[in-house]
Amino acid sequence: MLLMSYVELHEVKWNDAWFLDSGCSNHMCGYKGMFTNLDESFQHLVKLGNNSKMSVVGKGNVKLLLHGINHIVNEVYHVPKLKNNLLSI
Repeated sequence: MLLMSYVELHEVKWNDAWFLDSGCSNHMCGYKGMFTNLDESFQHLVKLGNNSKMSVVGKGNVKLLLHGINHIVNEVYHVPKLKNNLLSI
């Protein structure tokens, strides 16, 4: 909830927001433009918390800028229908 408040207060675009998810088995991103490299030959299905499944159409790296420091998140699944970016913790 706190992150959502931050996003609204600072007018951050939703595709730039990342949610920490302890129930998530992999990092996942819905926006292809976030990837610095993407292996689109990687295909997979992920099961969400509501028992629905979504297609993974690639895996790659995403660069995040936090407090002026670039961080690379490796092996992020590209799930185009995903509405929120998720970091597995």
